[in-house]
Amino acid sequence: MNDKEETIKEMQEIARQMVIDDIEENPDSENEGFDCDCCGQYKMLAGSVRYGEYRLCNDCVVIAEVSFKFNKIKDIKELIDANEDNRLSGMCEFIKQEEARENN
Repeated sequence: MNDKEETIKEMQEIARQMVIDDIEENPDSENEGFDCDCCGQYKMLAGSVRYGEYRLCNDCVVIAEVSFKFNKIKDIKELIDANEDNRLSGMCEFIKQEEARENN
C-alpha cells in the first residue's frame, strides 16, 4: 500500500471513530440529520464536522481532510464549490421524486 492509500485508510478509520464517539456522547445524534453543505445529501449528524459556516457529513470530512493533507484544496470553500454540480443534481433528483409522488 502506498502513502496515499495508507493516509486515506487512516482518515477513514478516524472518521468512523468520530461517528462512534459522537453517538456515545449524544445517542440522539445517530437519528438526527442535516443536509451536508458539501454533497447536498441528507446525512446523520453523528460524525459530521463544522468548518466555519459549513457542516460536512462524515463522508465529506474524509474527502476534505485527505484533500487538505495532499494540498488539493487550500480551504473548505474550494471543496464546496467543486461539488456544486453534485448538489444541484441531487436537488433536481429530489424534486423529480417529489413531483412523481404528488402525481400518484
